[in-house]
Amino acid sequence: MSWGPNTLIKQGAALVATWEDVWEELPADTRLALTPVEQPASTEPGSASLFQGAELSPQEKRVLGLLKSDESTHLDQLVERLCAHLSSSEIFAALFELELSGRVKALPGKYYVRAM
Repeated sequence: MSWGPNTLIKQGAALVATWEDVWEELPADTRLALTPVEQPASTEPGSASLFQGAELSPQEKRVLGLLKSDESTHLDQLVERLCAHLSSSEIFAALFELELSGRVKALPGKYYVRAM
């Protein structure tokens, strides 16, 4: 019953449990080419977001305008308040972008708050 695994071991197979196992087996020049260049740490205060300073879309501005930093708002409440102006898919997309940019934080139970 172990003919297949034993044959692979004879041929030089290696155990792969994590991505690090694959990384260690790569040739040194390949690992070097795939390693990102270290960027110097930023000296500017503020968020480490990739979207810092990016202009908000009109949909994101509407959604962000309804959120408070000290009180959570349920997704259903946002949809009810914005249904006259935005479709539900536009609201979801705006929430997603705001969360990625660090301006909004998702809480358990589909609640959202403005990030401080």
